[in-house]
Amino acid sequence: MSRVKIKFPAEKPLFETKVSVRISDINYGNHLGNDSVLSIIHEARMQMLRAWGGDELNITGNSLIMADVMIAYKAEAFFGEILDIAIYADEITDRSFDLLYRIKTMRNNVAVDVAHAKNGMICFDYNTRRIALATDELKTLLQKVDF
Repeated sequence: MSRVKIKFPAEKPLFETKVSVRISDINYGNHLGNDSVLSIIHEARMQMLRAWGGDELNITGNSLIMADVMIAYKAEAFFGEILDIAIYADEITDRSFDLLYRIKTMRNNVAVDVAHAKNGMICFDYNTRRIALATDELKTLLQKVDF
């Protein structure tokens, strides 16, 4: 079976945040559910966009829509653990870009990779329901390494 492999850029992340594993994130296996990982990367993305003064409906004049997602699960996470999430940008084009997420937690003073994720984001005009060009300002934000 081939596995999803996400390669992170060598530079510093665009943004880092922490998200706590909530009880509603726990599944019948008593660990972080796979569906909750998608919600957690959405939360991290929204925190980054808010820090930049926007959201998915308006960041520097662009709206965003998710085109795809890949998640590689690395280890379990449990209720109450704090997830450290680093976000990187990759494959920036005139209309789209990828966001890469490295999700870790500290367990017994050791950093444990919980999941690696990638989602493709497309600039989208919700009025015309068509793909749009990325603003120069958005591309500049995505290329920053010291936000």
